[in-house]
Amino acid sequence: MQIQPLPDDDLDPRDRGGQAQPLLIVEGLRKFFRVKTQDGKPAAVKAVDDISFTVFKGETLGVVGESGCGKSTLARLLMHLIEPDYGTLIFDGEAVDSPDGITVDTLRQQLQMVFQDSYSSLNPRMPVRDSVAFGPLVHGKTREQARAVAKDMLTKVGLNPDLFGPRYPHELSGGQKQRVNIARALAISPRMVILDEAVSALDKSVEAQVLNLLRQLKRSFSLTYLFISHDLNVVQYISDRVLVMYLGRVVELGPVEDIFSRPKHPYTQALLGSRSSMDPARRLEEPPITGDPPSPIDPPSGCRFRTRCPYAEAVCAAEMPELSTWRDRESHVTACHMQNSASGHSLADVMGRA
Repeated sequence: MQIQPLPDDDLDPRDRGGQAQPLLIVEGLRKFFRVKTQDGKPAAVKAVDDISFTVFKGETLGVVGESGCGKSTLARLLMHLIEPDYGTLIFDGEAVDSPDGITVDTLRQQLQMVFQDSYSSLNPRMPVRDSVAFGPLVHGKTREQARAVAKDMLTKVGLNPDLFGPRYPHELSGGQKQRVNIARALAISPRMVILDEAVSALDKSVEAQVLNLLRQLKRSFSLTYLFISHDLNVVQYISDRVLVMYLGRVVELGPVEDIFSRPKHPYTQALLGSRSSMDPARRLEEPPITGDPPSPIDPPSGCRFRTRCPYAEAVCAAEMPELSTWRDRESHVTACHMQNSASGHSLADVMGRA
């Protein structure tokens, strides 16, 4: 889906580079967690390993992958809730946490996050209105101004502020708590919101309501989303582009229509093949992917998916496949030797032309 540029009247005054300039550029992001093995030797969990991608203004970039692939770690790295070991974040043309760029505090004024666990994200001893008003209060508004912002935000997410404002988190349903978290994230007028499994704990009827709310708020506030989920149907519904992760690496990136109709990477094909079908004639007889993901402490050499890939050859173990034009909005790219005619893989010529 091509993102349409905003009319000049709708441009955010904080927009420093115009619609052509990406809102967020991630280059070479890496995070290893130091641990000890059972025999006491030091080791490292390679949670996020050399990830690069671009988020364009006004789009929703979906991030998918198996549990443990590094999606939530990536979200926390972007928010600087955990410090990256290596890599660069560029927000609207300015490097983050750099002498010549913007500070982390400035980044967080324009980048907010909605977490998966809606209950633990809220202070159980604080009324809903105070939770939503806390951000504006910290950023310099008076208590009365912050309360007014909270009232407005609760209204915009579909909650009556007079009814729900005085309540505490334990008095709300799961969907209501998540609406409060969305209101809290929007209360300081961010330009981009990271949604980490924001609807995964909700039942399907409430999930649909929250997804439609997110789409409405995106239009109303000219937001950009990074939407992390394990639910492929939800990602297909809400995303403009999709990024597929496997064991700390990006294996495929492209427009949502291309990813779901013409997946290139064997892992993406297996993920899409594992979706449940309502058609009894399309019942799965064999699993589309077998085996467990390798340990992130000691990942395989070369392509990390090769131990579960039916097309793996010697080149897959010898060399790590890389993404190519990850900065391009329309490109559909994959880190797979079969898609590189110069890799030496026996299927490269056939698959590269597909």
